[in-house]
Amino acid sequence: MNTPRRARPCRAAADVPTKAASATADSHLAQVVRGGHSGKRAPAALDSAVISILLRRGRVIASMLLLCMAALLMVPQTAYADRIQDLTQVAGVRSNQLIGYGLVVGLDGSGDQTTQAPFTTQSLENMLQQFGITVPANARPQLKNAAAVVITASLPPFTKPGQTIDVTVSSIGNAKSLRGGELLMSPLRGADGNVYAIAQGSVVVGGASARGKSGSSVQVNITSSGRIPNGATVERTVASSFGKGGNLMLNLNTPDFTTAARIANAVNKAYGAGTAQAVDGGSVEVRAPADPSQEVAWLGAIQGLEVTPGTAPARVVVNSRTGTVVIGSDVRVSAAAVAHGSIQVTISEQPLVSQPAPFSKGQTAVVPSSNVQISENGAHMFKFGPGVSLDTIVRAVNQVGASPSDLISILQALKQAGALHAQLVVI
Repeated sequence: MNTPRRARPCRAAADVPTKAASATADSHLAQVVRGGHSGKRAPAALDSAVISILLRRGRVIASMLLLCMAALLMVPQTAYADRIQDLTQVAGVRSNQLIGYGLVVGLDGSGDQTTQAPFTTQSLENMLQQFGITVPANARPQLKNAAAVVITASLPPFTKPGQTIDVTVSSIGNAKSLRGGELLMSPLRGADGNVYAIAQGSVVVGGASARGKSGSSVQVNITSSGRIPNGATVERTVASSFGKGGNLMLNLNTPDFTTAARIANAVNKAYGAGTAQAVDGGSVEVRAPADPSQEVAWLGAIQGLEVTPGTAPARVVVNSRTGTVVIGSDVRVSAAAVAHGSIQVTISEQPLVSQPAPFSKGQTAVVPSSNVQISENGAHMFKFGPGVSLDTIVRAVNQVGASPSDLISILQALKQAGALHAQLVVI
């Protein structure tokens, strides 16, 4: 028996916005936006289709905005971090300083004047005696192409015999230039007096100088010192305490309690609790592996970990010789008023001639005449509010036209008044 189908209620044509209706609605919407429907009233079905399309488009746009905001929130924000290798040094792993004395020969008349630097002649005579050449006692060689020099070098850790290092050569006499000179073989000694390297080679000078017969001269950079790349050969190694057993000690380049704690936490997080502990603000002790042969790989893995260092203390560094002032970003100033002016003292001397009257039997004499003036220029006063930042300080100082020396005086006065919340370092 066939069951009759239930008749579905027919939906109004206005309830189903077809493609044609959508296109017509878009056309109608465009006309409405342009200023009307050409004077004709749109049918009700078309108005409802327009409203339905606008609502759907609004929901789509809102959904896209929400998705974009969620994607931005899901992007991880990477924090600034440094490797432990860049923040610390391993205790016992250090460089050693070397020093030596030698002769640079082959100069183009710019060497030591032996009358004023007799040690140059003495060094040359001692060298010639080693080659079997005896200089007469009454002979005084006048050298112009030789110079006595001091040789310095830094011996890196773990350097083996046969490797080469750079050396610096500096004149200790009155040589004008070492350009074009050749350093003769010279031993380099450590603080214990032992020879650790032998230096020899051509000197590379970064400066230039020229002098005329009238005495005028011109000079660019320093010509009395130079370098010899790979100029010394290592002959002896320096004993190191690394690899002798025991725990490893990491010394921070810049002591900071926060950085030391974070280094210890990073090592413990990567290799287990108790692996490292912060001894103080400048050292972190790391447990060494049971197998001494794994100590190098173990330390290399630890140095590769990244740690976010602590914020550096607020500091103002002043170089009184060059007038350079470096102000950290965290420097703050309490409420203070500063008045600064430059005092200038001008003294001018103008001698006067005192002429006696006729037939007075007096003598003509020169009478000194001095003119002293004191002036105070640029007397400005400006006020700092509480918690003023670096930008405000620099802007205020620039507005009054203070020079670097004036800025140094202002910073020192603020420090003495207790208004500068930073370390004032004068170098």
